[in-house]
Amino acid sequence: MRHTDIRGNAVTGATAKGLIEYEQALWQLNLFAGDPVASAEAAIAASPDFVMAHALKAWLHLLGTEPAGLPVAHDALDVAMRLPMNDQEQRHLIAISHLVDGRWHMASRVLEDVGIEYPRDLLALQVGHQLDFFRGDARMLRDRVARALPAWSTDTPGYHAMLGMLAFGLEEAGNYGDAERAGRAAVELEPRDAWARHAVAHVMEMQGRHKDGIDWMRHNADDWSRESFFAVHNWWHLALYHLDLGEIDEVLALFDGPIYGARSRQILDMIDASAMLWRLHLRGIDVGERFEVVADAWEPVADAGLYAFNDAHAMMAFVGAGRRESARRVLEAQIEAMQQPGDNASFTRDVGHPVALAISAFGDRAYAETVRQIRSVRNIANRFGGSHAQRDVLDLTLIEAALRSGQQAVARALTAERAAMRPTSPLARLFVERAEGMKRAA
Repeated sequence: MRHTDIRGNAVTGATAKGLIEYEQALWQLNLFAGDPVASAEAAIAASPDFVMAHALKAWLHLLGTEPAGLPVAHDALDVAMRLPMNDQEQRHLIAISHLVDGRWHMASRVLEDVGIEYPRDLLALQVGHQLDFFRGDARMLRDRVARALPAWSTDTPGYHAMLGMLAFGLEEAGNYGDAERAGRAAVELEPRDAWARHAVAHVMEMQGRHKDGIDWMRHNADDWSRESFFAVHNWWHLALYHLDLGEIDEVLALFDGPIYGARSRQILDMIDASAMLWRLHLRGIDVGERFEVVADAWEPVADAGLYAFNDAHAMMAFVGAGRRESARRVLEAQIEAMQQPGDNASFTRDVGHPVALAISAFGDRAYAETVRQIRSVRNIANRFGGSHAQRDVLDLTLIEAALRSGQQAVARALTAERAAMRPTSPLARLFVERAEGMKRAA
């Protein structure tokens, strides 16, 4: 029997029950809630020949950037490749094969074409959007979704997810007003849409609207945090507002609670934990044994060499915990990664390795070297992924290293730059005062 999904895409090998489970898994992925992996497995159990159920399973295990996810995705791909399929499904499998082999750009491009020819393929659009994020491609974060929107309406299932993705793409492209409107509209349609909520949080972070951001995230927090596998990152955004305001007790309470109280071993959660502790470390805050806990989580994947953005955050944890040997393992894995096929070689060579060296140098109090390394890559840092808000840790590290190294002219220039971009930021004002103090002492 021929089936289509609820957006009209033809699917091969699905039974009615399998299609229900598949739609449940995709809905959970849209919301970043529940257990989409279990739902995808249920779809496969109900429909062993359901190509898109196998494809969804593969995508779910690839999007976490977990080394352990690769063989699972590879096995799902192998099964799917032996099944009958249509053109749209075949393109998903081609994209999966590219990503399994580390060809991030090619996987993204294949999904770009799927979105052009099948603009209601929500899985292709959402996975492509995530790949744009991992590759730091702000333009495609916006344009991939904008191209498909004319084929959608408020009656199309998942329309809120489209608005949420558009909001994030607009924010990363600097169109803050339209981004906030789209994000708020998405949340109005679906209060549990954690990605849309996060897009508006990014807008407020970039605009320095700390109080607005706190209110936005605190209001109906259960909507976006309940059973959400994206909750840690959204709590992290709330902590960023408190950190800029200098409300350190609030930051530590959030860290010890919803950010890392559960001591997650999921890499995306470990990234947020490392990034928050490093920001506190830069401000001279004693974080106690917290770095040790996060460094323990990174140890099993210290030499994975799979994704340069992850490496940088592993390095933050290891340097913060004083684990020189573990930090060396990261650097050695990066050197090997730069010799391998696949796009992570360039992610690492262009940005990831200099950033890791900069963080290592900061730990050694070689602050001038930190300044040198980060200045060499800060204008192209998007090439190793992440958002503007996440990559801001590089600017914070650069400014602190310039201040500590005694490079007065560089420190004054960098702090003036930050104050101009973030005029309402208490931290920016503090940086300026410290730089001016260097001038008076000279």
